[in-house]
Amino acid sequence: MKLETPGTEFQNLVWKYLQEIEYGKTSTYQQQAERINHPKAVRAVASANGFNRISILIPCHHVIGKDGNLTGYGGGIERKKWLLEHEQKFK
Repeated sequence: MKLETPGTEFQNLVWKYLQEIEYGKTSTYQQQAERINHPKAVRAVASANGFNRISILIPCHHVIGKDGNLTGYGGGIERKKWLLEHEQKFK
């Protein structure tokens, strides 16, 4: 499916990776930065995730902190937790 994702080249690179995370799985911001070949850009990756306007189609809730904690979700941490738990039930 082709999505219209207006953003910078870097943001689109980050959002493309988000689409590759399997349903019910998580990744860390550090893993995401490494996967797009910008290992020192963890904060920039987190910022790009925050600018994701279509978070249901491009699931940024799959990205968690390196320590396993739930961090940074525009819909709130409780919603992020619910989404991840919901996916575990139906994967």
